[in-house]
Amino acid sequence: MNKLPHILICDDDPVVHESLGLYLSYEGYPYISAYDGEDALKHVESDHPDLMVLDLMMPKKSGIDVCREIRKDSSLPIIMLTAKGEEIDRILGLELGADDYIVKPFSPREVIARIKAVLRRMNEQSNESKSTLRFPGLEINLDNYEIRSYDKILPCTPKEVEILHLLASHPGQVFDREQILSRVWGYDFFGDTRTVDTHIKRIRQKLPQENVPWCLRTVYGVGYKFEVNQ
Repeated sequence: MNKLPHILICDDDPVVHESLGLYLSYEGYPYISAYDGEDALKHVESDHPDLMVLDLMMPKKSGIDVCREIRKDSSLPIIMLTAKGEEIDRILGLELGADDYIVKPFSPREVIARIKAVLRRMNEQSNESKSTLRFPGLEINLDNYEIRSYDKILPCTPKEVEILHLLASHPGQVFDREQILSRVWGYDFFGDTRTVDTHIKRIRQKLPQENVPWCLRTVYGVGYKFEVNQ
């Protein structure tokens, strides 16, 4: 019998814990609760949750800081919650490596649906037949979310790994921004496509640019492609 993923709820509002907890229990998902950022990081370290629902505004340590800390060495799926509706907050959360973003007030059913979607996508990616791609001076490993260049691990977020893996899996094929958002985030994304441009820029900053037979190329007016020189 497969063990159901267990969820870490991180929010300073007890009502959020109560409402999400009821729905998680109904779906059969075990869960644990944290009410501030420092407590959230302790639970990540000690309980090894399969997914985190993380509020942006929390005492002691903000959700942004918690996400940034986790992304230093973990690909734990993160869904961010916030009472703020500004686009900049959503883009910032996603660029730091959050897998999804939901604005309060929200329906608990929507959160559960997003949890299932993120977990399903992670499972599908881990089951891909060719999860490790190798090129001269570059290795992209989707199993452990690592990018290596000449045996050096590059500090990339999970989304950066997924974007590069997607493009490198189809050398020469152009993906527009909407396709990248749909394929990487795993569902219809209603945010600004500029977050793709920012991710690509950060990937380029981390990859070697000289003496390598491949590159991330911008196709102006269309999108991006991974190009390998013959």
